[in-house]
Amino acid sequence: MAGNEKKPFLLEFEKPLAELQERIERIRELAEESSVDISSQIRQLETKYVQLRDEIFSSLTPAQRLQLARHPRRPSTLDYIQAICDEWIELHGDRRGKDDPALVGGVGKLAGIPVVLLGHQKGRDTKDNVARNFGMAAPGGYRKAMRLMEHANRFGMPIISFIDTPGAWAGLEAEELGQGEAIAYNLREMFRLDVPIICTVIGEGGSGGALGIGVSDRLMMFEHAVYYVASPEACASILWKDAVKSVPASAQAAEALRINSQAAEALKITAKDLKNLGILDQILPEPLGGAHADSIRAAEVLKDAILKNLQQLQLLPSAELRSLRYDKFRQMGIFTEG
Repeated sequence: MAGNEKKPFLLEFEKPLAELQERIERIRELAEESSVDISSQIRQLETKYVQLRDEIFSSLTPAQRLQLARHPRRPSTLDYIQAICDEWIELHGDRRGKDDPALVGGVGKLAGIPVVLLGHQKGRDTKDNVARNFGMAAPGGYRKAMRLMEHANRFGMPIISFIDTPGAWAGLEAEELGQGEAIAYNLREMFRLDVPIICTVIGEGGSGGALGIGVSDRLMMFEHAVYYVASPEACASILWKDAVKSVPASAQAAEALRINSQAAEALKITAKDLKNLGILDQILPEPLGGAHADSIRAAEVLKDAILKNLQQLQLLPSAELRSLRYDKFRQMGIFTEG
């Protein structure tokens, strides 16, 4: 899962931790070579490391959580499916001539329960990302997803979806093939399905690309995942593009970073923000350091949450399930003026 043995990819705020860890390893090697007992000093440094890690990850800004959500080592849809399923068979094609690798799906067994699983799939490196179109699904991907959901509905299988995309593919060909129609069709049809639908934002949930498989009875998010109507970069470029141009060229990169952070804060993209707004049903805790730091543990948390929610939803009649799903989305965006 998630290539944990590979050379670590460090985010800026993780570098102090990496430097301290490197220092501990150096001291340990020197102690072994010189046969000097400095175990107490090593324990002190290890305690300091734990304290620093707790301090950093308990006070992450929305912009830093966005970086974690986009981490190249973060577990993907296929990572989670292979980790939580007893059996899994991937199914291909939208039956209209397309098979989009940016959105994968199939049938499997979860704790013995037959389910349909689907989700966005990003690549693990540049070559894989290009092949997967960076997790940005084309119309064929959303039509494939709908075909699988209709299959689930026909055979009474719950639907488990994983959201991890910067957005739907916005290329000319996608528009020619009916990107807007494909997403809108999914939104409408998912409300009429008789089976339980559980969606989890495992990384990045971008705009309509996320909503295309995001109509659900339960919406869960990992602690450091993000969900937004527009990326902070897009928001900043629309609202404050002139602010970057107004500073000297040497300072434009720093100003752009500051404005992107401001946009991330204003957009309320974090799991905690969305829970407070009543959009999110459940926040899934991540291992310290993020899901990529211990992908097996993250998969265990995800599986446990899915099974608990599934147990509750399977008790409801189909008509009540559809009614509650509709009411859930109708309640979003309601506000009162003081």
